[in-house]
Amino acid sequence: MTAGFEGLLRELAPQVLGALVRRYGHFDTAEDAVQEALLAAAQQWPVDGVPESPRGWLITVASRRLTDLLRREQARQRREDRVAHWAPQGEPVGDADDTLVLLFLCCHPSLSPASQIALTLRAVGGLTTAEIARAFLVPEATMTRRITRAKASVKDSGARFTMPADRDERLGAVLKVVYLIFNEGYASTTGPSLQRVELAAEGIRLARMLHRLLPDDAEVAGLLALLLLTDARRPARTGPHGELVPMAEQDRSLWIPELIREGVDLITATLPRGPVGPYQLQAAIAAVHDESPSAEATDWPQIVALYEVLLQLTDNPMVALNHVVAVAMARGPDDGLALLRSIEDDDRIANDHRLAAVRAHLLELSGDVPGARAAYEQAATRTTSIPQQRYLRARADNL
Repeated sequence: MTAGFEGLLRELAPQVLGALVRRYGHFDTAEDAVQEALLAAAQQWPVDGVPESPRGWLITVASRRLTDLLRREQARQRREDRVAHWAPQGEPVGDADDTLVLLFLCCHPSLSPASQIALTLRAVGGLTTAEIARAFLVPEATMTRRITRAKASVKDSGARFTMPADRDERLGAVLKVVYLIFNEGYASTTGPSLQRVELAAEGIRLARMLHRLLPDDAEVAGLLALLLLTDARRPARTGPHGELVPMAEQDRSLWIPELIREGVDLITATLPRGPVGPYQLQAAIAAVHDESPSAEATDWPQIVALYEVLLQLTDNPMVALNHVVAVAMARGPDDGLALLRSIEDDDRIANDHRLAAVRAHLLELSGDVPGARAAYEQAATRTTSIPQQRYLRARADNL
């Protein structure tokens, strides 16, 4: 199947699933029916051509398959009195795109963040269970159980397939899930590779979808801008053997200018609309980095100021740690180390490898070679990412 067919089917999959769940309910059974319709399309369309209404074709085939599956389940359970239960629960299928409703359903508050991510990638992203399992380095059977439990939790919650009344409150969880999907692809927490490009690309695709469906939401626009500006540096983040290259040492000519322009234009248009949220501020920080011709020319005082505004909006220890780095770059390593001491007892970050890595870097800049070497070694023992371990140990060895 060509990349064009794959892209079309991946775009239509959540729309078709949303249409079926809206009308029939039964999230898990509807998903099975949609997967069979997608398989039929993958086999028939390259031969017969794409139908005039590909979405309608998929909905029709999936609806027929869903009916078969439900009837089989009824027969298996020998509960003919439940036939009425399978009747349509909502309005007839129309032309509305239910992707956004489906995304909010996958981020139901009854689910853990890990389950929200897995269910979103399965139902909205169109990834197979095997692909999701590989992305998070767990056995396929484990991921299957996680997704099955997530579907059961949503069903047991009694949630209906409508936009939730608490949409604005739940939007934060939706944005966080999309960001975590991207971040796991951009900086993998475990395994032999620093990046999983396909997972980062899926995060960007979901952010674009959200922005298309909620074009006036400033934080949605901020998230998309942040992901674009971050992903623009991807080609320069690794060396020829997959080794990590820190931003200060990256060849900026390898950065992707189209993504930088799109991200900068998006955040420039969004910030004046207000109110300003965390993703917008992070995007603004990323834009300062991406527009700097070199590490030495970076406007660190502006980045410090942006982080200080961000700290007023969020109690996030990683934001505080990044603020430490910005202060050190703007005012010197001693100021950075003094600020670091004020956050290193935070239980949320005390044992994180990034805290030790920042301490090592600042100690190195201040001239404390033994202290820096010990901190780099400590950081290497705390990370499960093999490229990061190699980078940190190499820094220690160089000292």
